Amino acid sequence: MAENQTLFSRLRKLFSTDVIIRNVGGNQLKVVDTAHIQSNGNLSTNSRIDRFSRMFTGKTGFSHSEGQLQLYTRLELFRDYEAMDTDSIISSALDIYADECTAKNEFGDVLTIKTSNERVQKVLHNLFYDIMNVEFNLWPWIRNVVKYGDFFLYLNISEKYGITGIEPISPYEMIREEGFDPTNPHIVQFKRDYSSTSSTKYITSSDPDADVYDNYEIAHFRLLTDTNYLPYGRSMIEPTRKVWKQITLMEDAMLIHRIMRAPDKRIFKIDIGNIPPSEVDSFMENMVNKMKKVPYIDPQTGDYNLKYNMQNLLEDFYLPVRGTESGTSIDTLAGINFDSIADIDYLKNRLLGSLKIPKAYLGYEEDTTGKATLASQDFRFARTIERVQRIIASELYKIAIVHLYAQGFNDDDLVDFSLSLTAPSSVYEKEKVELWTSKVTLAGDMMEKKLFSRTWIYENLFNLSDDQNLEEQNKLVEDAKAQFRLEQIKTEGNDPVKTGQSFGTAHDIATLYKGDGGIPRGYDEKNNEAPIGGWPGAGRPSEPGTHGTH
Repeated sequence: MAENQTLFSRLRKLFSTDVIIRNVGGNQLKVVDTAHIQSNGNLSTNSRIDRFSRMFTGKTGFSHSEGQLQLYTRLELFRDYEAMDTDSIISSALDIYADECTAKNEFGDVLTIKTSNERVQKVLHNLFYDIMNVEFNLWPWIRNVVKYGDFFLYLNISEKYGITGIEPISPYEMIREEGFDPTNPHIVQFKRDYSSTSSTKYITSSDPDADVYDNYEIAHFRLLTDTNYLPYGRSMIEPTRKVWKQITLMEDAMLIHRIMRAPDKRIFKIDIGNIPPSEVDSFMENMVNKMKKVPYIDPQTGDYNLKYNMQNLLEDFYLPVRGTESGTSIDTLAGINFDSIADIDYLKNRLLGSLKIPKAYLGYEEDTTGKATLASQDFRFARTIERVQRIIASELYKIAIVHLYAQGFNDDDLVDFSLSLTAPSSVYEKEKVELWTSKVTLAGDMMEKKLFSRTWIYENLFNLSDDQNLEEQNKLVEDAKAQFRLEQIKTEGNDPVKTGQSFGTAHDIATLYKGDGGIPRGYDEKNNEAPIGGWPGAGRPSEPGTHGTH
């Protein structure tokens, strides 16, 4: 028990500042901003939200930092989000966001882990793919983040094993508290409020703080796009909320018009002849009842009822007329011509624009003969997906650090890794490939025509400094060495790294008749003279030459 308390106290200290700093060699540092303090600041010290505090301040003294008032305000938004999720367009948009964020790469991985430490690689792969099962669970997590702007995971941590399990928590129940400790304004804690939902409290403990979680126990995924919503995130469908309400009203008006107002009406002109004026009303009422209703006797009970005749319309007009030329006639009154399709299309375009999803993705095909049009739309959408992926990956960093720290990793091993999700768009990747292809072609032409030096090309075309340029040149030498080693193994069966010799090269052939270092074989280095008997083949030829005899 003491070991567990020691581990948790060290984790509490590690995440007390939200910014984890580790030395990765020399004077270089790596900073992991788990709570985005560097980009958005802390709620209690962020002056950008001061102008909005009066919106949440009343006579009772509640302020923007009061958790209960924030919870009630968020619940109002969540009710709209739940209703919006029943809309076919918005529901499809949320699915598309989750699908694009969890696309698999060419190796079939959803999450890519890069590190120079093989042990860290194995531990993190076990965490994300075996314990957390991101291949299955990441999709609903991202959909909830996009829908609500927030998503919470409870991390079950144990000594030596790190994270052994996770529990998703509804954003309805969680309250994030910041700035409650004047001595440490960056400390964060979470509270779970069961009163906002119908769920029962299953934690039974005499500890009054049983539902209070430290920062390292909760992974809070949040879309930090608007400081007005701090310390929570803003939903991706929040800009759509107003337009969704307008388009819902417009669609209801269109249906009401189609059902009640659009059908043609009939005008019945009934000749009342010589009926006295005092009896005209009763005569017309009897006439309407006969045409509108038919007698009906229930065969089971024998009750008499006047059943409504669906062949007639309630809004027909019955007009009594009299005169020598007035006979009974029936005229048609055309329905009101109300073109609501154009208005709905206008609102629908605004709805799709606020979702940032190309129309072709949602089934609204248009003229896509212009290749650049769809490609540019997909490129912008890819940037939006990439931003959501960076937010998800940043919180996965926090989960990974907690797991590594609990298993004993420290110092630079604690941050010696990178996490990334698969690029969302093939068009986005093709744009980068085409850009690099153009740069390489241009650099080759410049060097071939001797217009610029290699240093100028590396510096201005590829944005490399002198040190980076020198480092790349050294790496090219290492590549040449590796290529030579492979050629030796392939052609000569010789590994120069193991034997320290090379076979079959031009230099090797030239030294067949010479010693090592270019010294002729048999040369007396000590006395600096030729070998006894002379050099092999030296002197006059044994037979006369045959020059000029052929």
